[in-house]
Amino acid sequence: MPSALRRAVLALCVAAGAVAPAWAQMTPVGRWHTIDDETKEVKSEVVITEKEGVLTGRIEKLLRKGADPNRRCTACTDDRKDQPLIGLEIIRGARQVPGKAVWEGGTILDPESGKTYTLRLTPVESGAKLEVRGSVLFIGRTQTWVRVP
Repeated sequence: MPSALRRAVLALCVAAGAVAPAWAQMTPVGRWHTIDDETKEVKSEVVITEKEGVLTGRIEKLLRKGADPNRRCTACTDDRKDQPLIGLEIIRGARQVPGKAVWEGGTILDPESGKTYTLRLTPVESGAKLEVRGSVLFIGRTQTWVRVP
């Protein structure tokens, strides 16, 4: 291989290596701090995992001041009724939209109200934050979660 071609290939490999960590973060998979809408303080830590292209998310820790670590989802009406909040699966069934850094088609549970919403997850700011949109029909709200370093 001529040396000019070798240098060009090496430069491409180095550039690809520099971009790869940023692209790897453009996924909802990981640890996230949820933020309270009213106080703007960290509320909980949620871990999102992927298996066979499907995302699930569980509450790993309750971080709000004075949070009861033994609290249960008393407002839930499905199989999560009376389950402990720690370990509770709040995200189910989201899949990546082909060709986009967006995950949809699943649901998200608000354990405080027991209500379930359709879900849209969009990594933003190079994956440092996650826009989490829950909606019913055309009415919804978006929260921004922060990736745990």
